[in-house]
Amino acid sequence: MFVHLTAEKNLKAILRNGISRMRKTPATPGIFAMPVTRNFYVSHQWLRELKRSSHGGMIAGVYFRIPDDQNVLVGHYNQPHQNMTATQAAALISSQANPEGYQVIVPRRVEKGEIHRVRVLPQIVGWRYQPGAHGKKPCPCPICVKGNFGARKIRIKFD
Repeated sequence: MFVHLTAEKNLKAILRNGISRMRKTPATPGIFAMPVTRNFYVSHQWLRELKRSSHGGMIAGVYFRIPDDQNVLVGHYNQPHQNMTATQAAALISSQANPEGYQVIVPRRVEKGEIHRVRVLPQIVGWRYQPGAHGKKPCPCPICVKGNFGARKIRIKFD
């Protein structure tokens, strides 16, 4: 079982057609997801980072099943990904001491028959900016904080 996080406004289309790769970003190699683990935080860790860039909409989880032997790409978001089966990917993420920042990419569309359920999630789960950023001072340069909520206060505080 995997979970794909998306804006709530996309749920009707996903239930009707399944989950497909985003057309706006042709470089995306597939569908981003996380295995559903016993730790709710690990499975839904990307929620706050996605919410930060989703223009204030609610984020929902789309839970789906793929075959255990389905090849997927898995790795930390800023490192090269490895090709392995879905079962191996779930085991790899579950076995990490700090699984924050890991992601799974399913290289094909998820059909509507593979979708198990959809659910609007609590909107306060996960990390922002990068894993482990809590407690670190943000970068005050105009490029890093441009357009972010509270950017003016950050620039004034650090100038």
